[in-house]
Amino acid sequence: MAKKAAKSTKPKKKAKKSVPKAIVHVNCSYNNTIVGATDLQGNTLATVSPGAVGFKGSRKSSAYAATKAAEVLMEQLKQYGVNEATVKVRGIGMGRQAAVKGLRAAGLKIRTLMDVTPIPHGGCSPRKKPRGS
Repeated sequence: MAKKAAKSTKPKKKAKKSVPKAIVHVNCSYNNTIVGATDLQGNTLATVSPGAVGFKGSRKSSAYAATKAAEVLMEQLKQYGVNEATVKVRGIGMGRQAAVKGLRAAGLKIRTLMDVTPIPHGGCSPRKKPRGS
C-alpha cells in the first residue's frame, strides 16, 4: 500500500490586532520608571523600562531615561495602530512628567491624564524620607 505524503504545515503568523485606543500606565519610583500599555479591557500590549532601553544603575531614575522609555513604548504601540490613550501616572519620581512629555513628543494624543498614586488614610507609618528632600 502506498503511503500518503505528509502535508507540510507552515505555522501561520499571528496578526497583530488593531487597537486605536489604549491605556498607558506610568509607574514611577525613586529608582526606576516603568511605562506600560494595555488595551481598554486590560490586556497588556507592551511594557518598557529604562533598563530595557540600556540605562543601568542610578541613571535609570533620570528624567531622560523615562523619556527614552516612553519613546520606545510608542514605537511598539504604533504596530498596534494606537494613536490616542488615557495616561495613568502612579508614584513619585523624576520620570513622572518626563515620561508624559516623551509620549506626547512621540505622537500620542493624550485624552485624559490621571494621577492614581495610592494615598494612605491612616494606615502604616511611612518610611523615613530620602535625604536631600
